[in-house]
Amino acid sequence: MLVSDGSKDGSSGSSSLRSRRDDDGDAARRRKRLTTLTRPWLLLAPALVVLIGLLLWPLIQVGKLSLQDYVVKFGGGKGTYTGFDNYTDLLTGELLWKTVLPNTVFFAFACVGLTVALGTAVALLLNRLGPTWKLICSVSILAAWAMPAVTGTYVWIWLFSPEDGMVSQVADSMGLIDAETTNWFTERLPFYAIATINVVHHGFPFVAITVLAGLLTIPKELYEAGEIDGANAWQRFWKITVPTIKPVFLVVTILSTIWDFKVFTQVFLMPGGSGSNPDVYNLGVYSYIEAFAKNDYGAGAAAAVLLTLLLLAITIVYIRTLFRQGEEDL
Repeated sequence: MLVSDGSKDGSSGSSSLRSRRDDDGDAARRRKRLTTLTRPWLLLAPALVVLIGLLLWPLIQVGKLSLQDYVVKFGGGKGTYTGFDNYTDLLTGELLWKTVLPNTVFFAFACVGLTVALGTAVALLLNRLGPTWKLICSVSILAAWAMPAVTGTYVWIWLFSPEDGMVSQVADSMGLIDAETTNWFTERLPFYAIATINVVHHGFPFVAITVLAGLLTIPKELYEAGEIDGANAWQRFWKITVPTIKPVFLVVTILSTIWDFKVFTQVFLMPGGSGSNPDVYNLGVYSYIEAFAKNDYGAGAAAAVLLTLLLLAITIVYIRTLFRQGEEDL
């Protein structure tokens, strides 16, 4: 009986010890799991606080303003909530569908396509140059990127100014136009052609340098194998270069799309772009004109929200494509 009781006491003690060890192990695993979940958010917390303060909070305020009929008064302003009336007026107006939205979309896609194409061509050229010429050309094209948008826009305005602009004078000497009667800025097509040249000139250096960085990561053996297989330069570009650095192309396309959809300075500063010519409005300029020129802050905020939603939709599509490409590579 004594031996039996001792064995029972020993087994119960060992069981309780194992139970405590299991509990301690479970607690340690829970702490580790909690640390794993919270540590990334703690590291991201400072950046998230800044983003909330600089982006999310103003966006919430613009959203609230778009639901109001806001009147500015001395010392402040007063808003009356009108629901979605501003959105209804915006979406049912002919100006949005016939002028503002087509100008915004077609202009942005033209700028993105030309910027990525020109930037890629320049990157391929830089990749073939020697170190000295590569440095000289890189610094030269970066000067266009470093130039402020305001300065660059006025340069292009001067080049295409009626009568005494260099482009007008050259076209007149060739018999293409009459410089005294031709104004490039009154019609929508030539207006946005000049704006497109301006935006592409300002944006292609970023694409060129970014794509060049991607090109430098491609092993030369891949091109040598392509040459052995008889692939020409065009085939090597589409079969080797594009698939290898496809994520780079996606990133520069996403960024170019965001920048070109919300172009404001290059359009607003051109003659007629500040409100005197409604045919050349895009969403950014339209929002500004409605809010600050016409003092209709609710309508301007609604246009700004529409532009933000449009950009978010496009960005989500690109991001999903980028993630899908990453999963396929894995």
